[in-house]
Amino acid sequence: MVKKAKTVTYYEAIGRRKSAVALVRLYISPKASKTTSSMNKGDFLINSIPAKEYFQFEPYVQLFQLPLHVVDALERFAISVIATGGGKRGQLDAVRLGLARALEQADENNRKKLKAEGLLTRDSRVRERRKAGTGGRARRKKQSPKR
Repeated sequence: MVKKAKTVTYYEAIGRRKSAVALVRLYISPKASKTTSSMNKGDFLINSIPAKEYFQFEPYVQLFQLPLHVVDALERFAISVIATGGGKRGQLDAVRLGLARALEQADENNRKKLKAEGLLTRDSRVRERRKAGTGGRARRKKQSPKR
């Protein structure tokens, strides 16, 4: 029995940073999926909101587009992201990592460029847990009485 080759409609990758998680999908043909029937190539939606509205701070806009600039794919895909958890900056870094991983799946030749820019490396720093016996924070010492 001959297996049929799967036609890929999108590339999917997950990016994480602190407690933020971003599920990134790069759609090859935007009309292939029912959920993205209104998307065109070059569209970038985060939680169904255009990315430039979601991250309104201008340096943030440049940061999440960095993987696309590195591989010259700014208008090649329709991009849909579901970002949960964390704050805006954590979500931004999660989106950037997920986008870089999805671009790597789309074309193996992108790996070298993305790796050189450090876009495929996960930032493993997370908030340190609070310890018992401290004054409310992770490493703070309890205040000692003066007398």
